[in-house]
Order: sequence, then structure tokens, then C-alpha cells
Amino acid sequence: MNEDTWLLVGVAMVWALLALAYAFAPWGDMIGYARVWGFGAALFLVIAGLVWRARRQ
Repeated sequence: MNEDTWLLVGVAMVWALLALAYAFAPWGDMIGYARVWGFGAALFLVIAGLVWRARRQ
């Protein structure tokens, strides 16, 4: 893996942590924001996979 892939995976992990924080937040109705952060985490993981695959070819 190159640095680009690691950076994208790191960003996805941060987004996933934020999704968890919003999902379990004790204040108000934050589940909608958790879905947004979760979708962003999944999107960054997909992009990281595409970069990793392109790098292998």
C-alpha cells in the first residue's frame, strides 16, 4: 500500500469514529448525522479500495 491508500483509510476511520460518536450522543436527535458520517466513512473506504486496486495493476 502506498501513502495515498493509508491516508484514505485513516480518513475513513476518523469518519467512522465520528459516526459512532453521533450515533451514541446523549444529546438530541443526532442519528441523521451519524448516517451522514457513516456514509462518508464507507465512501472513503471504497475510494481507498479503488486506489489500492489501481496501484496493484
